[in-house]
Amino acid sequence: MSEMIQSKEIKPAEFLELGFQQLEKVNPLLNAVVHERKEKALAEVKEVNVKGRPFTGVPLLLKNISQAIQGELLTSGARLLKENMAKQDSHFVKRLREAGFQFMGHTNTPEFGLKNITEPVLHGPARNPWNPDHSPGGSSGGAAAAVASGIVPLAGASDGGGSIRIPASFTGLFGLKPTRGRTPVGPGTGRQWQGAAIDFMLSKSVRDSAAMLDMLQVLQPEAAFQTPLFSGIYSEAVMKDFKKPLRIAFSVQSPVDTPVSGEAVHAVEKVSHWLEEAGHTVEEVENGVDGIQLMRNYYLMNSGEIASVMHGMENMLGRPITKDDVEVETWLLNQAGKAVSAAEFSASLSAWDIAAAQMAELHQTYDFYITPATAYAAPEIGELTHTEDEKEKLCDQIDKLAKKEQQELIYEMFLPSLTYTPFSQLANLTGQPAMSVPVHVTEEKLPIGVQVMAGKGEEHRLLQLARHLESSDLWIGINGNPYFEGL
Repeated sequence: MSEMIQSKEIKPAEFLELGFQQLEKVNPLLNAVVHERKEKALAEVKEVNVKGRPFTGVPLLLKNISQAIQGELLTSGARLLKENMAKQDSHFVKRLREAGFQFMGHTNTPEFGLKNITEPVLHGPARNPWNPDHSPGGSSGGAAAAVASGIVPLAGASDGGGSIRIPASFTGLFGLKPTRGRTPVGPGTGRQWQGAAIDFMLSKSVRDSAAMLDMLQVLQPEAAFQTPLFSGIYSEAVMKDFKKPLRIAFSVQSPVDTPVSGEAVHAVEKVSHWLEEAGHTVEEVENGVDGIQLMRNYYLMNSGEIASVMHGMENMLGRPITKDDVEVETWLLNQAGKAVSAAEFSASLSAWDIAAAQMAELHQTYDFYITPATAYAAPEIGELTHTEDEKEKLCDQIDKLAKKEQQELIYEMFLPSLTYTPFSQLANLTGQPAMSVPVHVTEEKLPIGVQVMAGKGEEHRLLQLARHLESSDLWIGINGNPYFEGL
């Protein structure tokens, strides 16, 4: 699209108009986009200068949390923020604006990005283009639905526990979570979820994600985490072959001892066999990390973070926040977070570093670590959303429990959804790059991805592997997605 605009084969406004045409066609069913800015975007694109801006006129959607456009709504999927107007562009959005992207609006996300499905009370559920009875995942579910339905070629997303890789797995997209500190944060914050969360993209092609990493990688003096800039060019590195055979570890066992579907296992086996046939060594290996304890540490962080957010919002509103203001996950995390001590929070973060050391040791032997991206294909809409009776019971329980029991209740509350997605959180807490590659379609005609992790700073190697897979028969691409038939 960029090349066609640069060569004046097509005008920037034409691609934007096509994007809005597709949005108007599919969004009434999919609910991928919750705020569109058609009139503003079409007015802005008339004034653009193509020269010196590599992606001038290419339409783009942003995630409705952390990716702020000045003067536009940014609700974070929360009823408390339903009228919140962004005061300035986020640094992430500023970089995209400087590259020339044209913003169409914001995509659907669960309240405060807390879930692996996208069914907020405020905006309603986003739906999967492969089968609208199923979820596109979360928390970047609206972004995934928008890309997978052909509204845009790629969309802004973020990943704090799998929120790029999970929807990529559920919708047949390519989803890369970069190394901690690779892309812009802020303004107003130097970290997101203590470094677990990072902003990037969902795309259909490896090439496009590589180009976005070239454009977005940054060293921010004010950011809490820094990773050395890649000295090469991702868009060129992605085309290179590996200089020697790889040594690769894999596991299909859930790190939290939950079931894993035969389809997810088969997807990993297909990739493993393909790698072996290509001359690489593939071995089944346990990574040594206590997955259950790591998830407890993850939820404790979530508790503290949400309690902090709610405290800030109470100060802003000038009143206490009640359980009727927020969804049940937010309320339970808030109540539990109030009881977490500074010592417990600090000890929990230290456990992340222990896991990072264990994975760094594994990567001294193995180039990549492969698992299912998700343990199952996409759940049905409503399957992982609590009923009103369940919500009342959980809210009643949380205040009657001691601190340790509160954390146990949170674990149990999230367990049904964690059963679908137990593999992705590890890379968030260790800070490693990881990707979901679309390599399998289930008997129910739903996609499911395979996750590949690499050592910190090794995105270029992940992209190389992804490019090889993309050129193989394993890559499903858009095959089977009904929204691409005839497009």
